[in-house]
Amino acid sequence: MPNAIVECIANYSEARRPEVVEEIARAITSAAGVSILDRHSDQDHNRTVITFVGSPPGVEEAAFRSIARAAELIDLDQHTGEHPRIGATDVVPFVPISGINMAECVEMARRLGRRVGEELKIPVYLYEEAATRPERQNLEKIRRGQYEALKAEMGVNPDRLPDFGPEHVGPAGATVIGARQPLIAYNVYLTSDDVSIAKKIAKAIRFSTGGLRYVKALGLLVEGRAQVSMNLTNFRETPVARVVELIRREAGRYGVGIHHSELVGLIPEEALVDAAIWHLQLDQFEPEQILERRLYAAQEPGSGSPAEVAPEQTSFLDALAAGTPAPGGGSAAAHTGAAGAALVAMMARLTIGKKKYAGVEAEMQSILDQAEVLRLDLTQAVARDAAAFEAVMAAFRLPKDTPEQQKQRSEAIERATLEASRQPLDVARKAVQVMELAAQAIALGNVNAITDAGTGAALARAALAGASLNVRINLNSLQDKAIAQKMLDELQVLEGDAAGLEERVRAALQERAGLSLV
Repeated sequence: MPNAIVECIANYSEARRPEVVEEIARAITSAAGVSILDRHSDQDHNRTVITFVGSPPGVEEAAFRSIARAAELIDLDQHTGEHPRIGATDVVPFVPISGINMAECVEMARRLGRRVGEELKIPVYLYEEAATRPERQNLEKIRRGQYEALKAEMGVNPDRLPDFGPEHVGPAGATVIGARQPLIAYNVYLTSDDVSIAKKIAKAIRFSTGGLRYVKALGLLVEGRAQVSMNLTNFRETPVARVVELIRREAGRYGVGIHHSELVGLIPEEALVDAAIWHLQLDQFEPEQILERRLYAAQEPGSGSPAEVAPEQTSFLDALAAGTPAPGGGSAAAHTGAAGAALVAMMARLTIGKKKYAGVEAEMQSILDQAEVLRLDLTQAVARDAAAFEAVMAAFRLPKDTPEQQKQRSEAIERATLEASRQPLDVARKAVQVMELAAQAIALGNVNAITDAGTGAALARAALAGASLNVRINLNSLQDKAIAQKMLDELQVLEGDAAGLEERVRAALQERAGLSLV
């Protein structure tokens, strides 16, 4: 599966202990060639959704490691939260992105399900496209009654027997694994704390009770507001704007409105464009009218347009040079790491297809796939780091006139500072992965491009150095010294790994190109 990329949007029953979420995220990124694109934690739901991508083998392994780690750290007998759940790792869907089809994702789900059942002794149910029974395609039916009902009924009710694993439930619960098309997790908050209104609206809009096709919905109380929590499983057939408008009209029947909405995880650009077209009534609109799309197209090879400096490159460097706190060193480190990954990908492409290097083509293809995933993640980390810093600044601006406000402000600063430490630490992890790929590429790849990969390794090393500075400065402000020390310990391990990789790169450049580096 050349250049195959698969996405996994795994749901874990924990959000109130950030150190546990961090351990699960670390388990995911420990798998080769896997990058986290998004992480969303909701304390009322007590649930975290982590979106990660990579090669199919890497994503499958990352999912297994995260399930194992979550089972060690989460006890459902002690767990409470607004969102329905049956497992420490509740749901693990695979979504085909490129170079892989749905049938292959189904095989991934079934293979992972069998392994989780046999090795971890966790009951596994298969759902959506991977379901072995029609009634199990729908997640809500599998999760009926939640963990407590499943614990009482498994081994007694034949309908609750799992597809894989033991016929009894331990404190890690059961896990639902499957394959599906992209969906949008979307929540709408109402101008009311009456959860009964949210439940009535959810009943009106969800397909299972007569509402819109491809809409699943629940009414919950979150952050003191009534919330309509949804999964939109086919935004092309049931657009987001249509769903929101129906919620608005239903809410009006009860004398309330929409306060705000939120995304959980990521959304396809097409869905946002469709919503803009619907609300603005742009009947003659063409996607090519979007400025950024036209600019990016103009920079593609063969476009006939000048390509001295890409506009997005110029704008980032201008933003970096501006007299504003963000983007800053953390974003620059991520940008530099992405450039290093790009050079590794370049060397891989200059090796693949060359008769002289036919013996290492499979290895170079793997390097290319992993480098491209890392390049994407590090590119997105540029904005994530800036957003994390801005969140810290926003927390410091919170009111502090009363003891309660002071307490809330202190907690918000701590949460934001922790996230501002996590972001550059993740960049540091990815930078070391880029260095590892560069070392492999230098040892195996096209010798005519060996200095390009060497430059990639040097940029990745610089990215690690910059990320390290940002991790350390943020950890200094963290009140939870135990978490700070754990993160610092990991950073020091990464720096040690990088030192060893530098030696490997030097040795390979000396051996293959005769370059003497002091």
